[in-house]
Amino acid sequence: MRKAFIPFATCISLLFIFLHACKPDSPDEYNPIPVTLETPPFFPPIVIPPDNPLTEQGIRLGKMLFYDPILSGDNTLSCAGCHSQTFGFSDSGKRFSTGIQGIMGDRTSMGLFNLTYHKSFFWDGRAKTLEEQILEPVPNPIEMHLEWTDAVEKLKNDANYPRLFFEAFGSYEITKEKSSKAMAQFLRTILSSNSKYDKYLRLEIQELTESEERGREIFFAEFGSPNGGGDCFHCHGNILFQNVDPVDQFRNNALQQAATVNDYADKGLGAVTGRPQDNGKFKVPSLRNIALTAPYMHDGRFATLEDVVDFYSDGLNLSPNVDPLMKGAQAGGVQLNNQQKQDLVNFLKTLTDYEFAENPEFANPF
Repeated sequence: MRKAFIPFATCISLLFIFLHACKPDSPDEYNPIPVTLETPPFFPPIVIPPDNPLTEQGIRLGKMLFYDPILSGDNTLSCAGCHSQTFGFSDSGKRFSTGIQGIMGDRTSMGLFNLTYHKSFFWDGRAKTLEEQILEPVPNPIEMHLEWTDAVEKLKNDANYPRLFFEAFGSYEITKEKSSKAMAQFLRTILSSNSKYDKYLRLEIQELTESEERGREIFFAEFGSPNGGGDCFHCHGNILFQNVDPVDQFRNNALQQAATVNDYADKGLGAVTGRPQDNGKFKVPSLRNIALTAPYMHDGRFATLEDVVDFYSDGLNLSPNVDPLMKGAQAGGVQLNNQQKQDLVNFLKTLTDYEFAENPEFANPF
């Protein structure tokens, strides 16, 4: 019988098809696409950790992990479950977040934006990097309540995540550290810089309303100024409207009553450092997007901006280590009249970036 002749080129083609069909369904090569964040006008330069550069693939993976309830013990709660974009990535107006077993926390969820500028995380500063902070909520028994070893197994057994980790990090190996790095990449892209006040600074709008302008003057005026000194700028005076200096980012703002430095119901920073003089100090939050992130203070005790302004005007509590910048503490507050209070509230509302709260780049990808 005559044998069929198969040309050499055809053999090579058939071999390529066979080998390709037998390969696992995976990318052929690791090709991350770098991403550079543009620094918003008037903002400090953006600095990205050299050990976690931004890539399109890393950001995409981080966004999916942030929104996926797979990282919770019962697959019902994602990171976004306590950090809603509509509410400035805070917890949907709740005073305290509730975990998967119905256990309620005792501090308010902070809004997540402009995190690339932060030097510590959590109200008490116990995490020094964003990557470190991200690792905590997953195994926390009153939050997502899933050990990272189990979370990693769930990700390994998912149909999509091994490929996504390869695309982001060049390896199919999945670890909690890579998960944290990916989410940190996504969270660092969440920049907010397009409030009414930003547009005013950029001269895109020519003026604030008369009330907003009076409120701006009160915000940046010293305590005791003739037209109302809100004294707000000492802790919230830069373009971020919060103090992110490593030394001065924590303050005792006369919120809690305490006869001695050991009498605070929540010691805040002091519980982390063990230094009595740090008791009652908490991280200074940003006033950006403040119209979206109620309730206010570390324990969410104030439901409205009006409540906050009333507190600083007339409700300060003396304590042994109240911050020296709380210059109105001896008088019980900065003593604003009703019109001045309303003007200050109106100015604070100009700091909210409503476009950020609807930006599809930050929205749920599922």
